[in-house]
Amino acid sequence: MNEEPRNERREDELLATATHLKALPGPAEELERLYRDHSDRVYRAAYRVTGSSVDAEDVLQTVFLRLARREQGIDLEPSPGSYLHRAAVNASLDLIRQRRRSGSIPLEDRADLAAPPHHSPETQQRSRELRRMIQQSVADLGEKTAEMFVLRYFEGYDNHEIAKMLGVSQVLVGVLLHRARTKMKKQLGRMLEGER
Repeated sequence: MNEEPRNERREDELLATATHLKALPGPAEELERLYRDHSDRVYRAAYRVTGSSVDAEDVLQTVFLRLARREQGIDLEPSPGSYLHRAAVNASLDLIRQRRRSGSIPLEDRADLAAPPHHSPETQQRSRELRRMIQQSVADLGEKTAEMFVLRYFEGYDNHEIAKMLGVSQVLVGVLLHRARTKMKKQLGRMLEGER
């Protein structure tokens, strides 16, 4: 798929969301500023979790629409970027959990639109299945643990940064991540054994 039309489509969708936010009652200027300053980061975080540009765009809209609908106003201090990043991760995990409960499959998993043409169909299918298994395993973790796992292994933050972002001790982050890795190894092993 040509990258240029996809980028133009994404920009159009982002502008449409920004326009929608302007029309909502409340502190529209603050929402618009937050959107302008942080929408790319929210999108990238959602994309890394979901593996889907369509889902990442849905998460982006969800995060900002939730902010727009807040009754108590918008105060994301001391770190709006960290708050929105965490909101993107959590909304992405919610989407994965919801999809699994409903049994639906993302469009990008049905038709491999972005796969390199030099990979065989079997390799492409195996890659999609492995990505889906990893997403399911992450979604099976507790909410806080899943958030830590995504921040560490999808986003590349270290334990100290995660502890600071989430307001917990670095030791707790280390322990929960260790337990999550152990649980996921077992779960992925069972899933892979079940395929044979």
